[in-house]
Amino acid sequence: MTDRHSFHLNLLKIAYNNLIQQPTFKDAEASEELEFLDQFAAVVNDFEHHRPEAYEDGQTLLVRLVRGYPQFVPLLARDLFWLFGGECLHFMSDEEIEQFQQLDETQAELEASNNPVDYLSLRQSILGDASDTRH
Repeated sequence: MTDRHSFHLNLLKIAYNNLIQQPTFKDAEASEELEFLDQFAAVVNDFEHHRPEAYEDGQTLLVRLVRGYPQFVPLLARDLFWLFGGECLHFMSDEEIEQFQQLDETQAELEASNNPVDYLSLRQSILGDASDTRH
């Protein structure tokens, strides 16, 4: 069974690992790129340890990525934009937002009725193959 937190933590780690392989970051000598990677690593760590600031910092990080490094946005799973919300939602289509809302609502209903939830399976049943998270 996959829980929601583990699923998103894995997506964050995949995104970070994908980014550090890009020449812009891999060969980073500029303090801006190094600071961005440090900020990303801090968000991963904070999220892993359930720190509340991970959500606001994650939102800031993703917005910064979209604005400063738009060529790397495809390396991020769309789930992360939903996870961090706020301004990140501006980078999602209405259809994506509706799907993720349905996912959250279905998960809440299942949990309220004490049914076990495998987040990955539930996500797949609602979002289907169109929202592949492999990068």
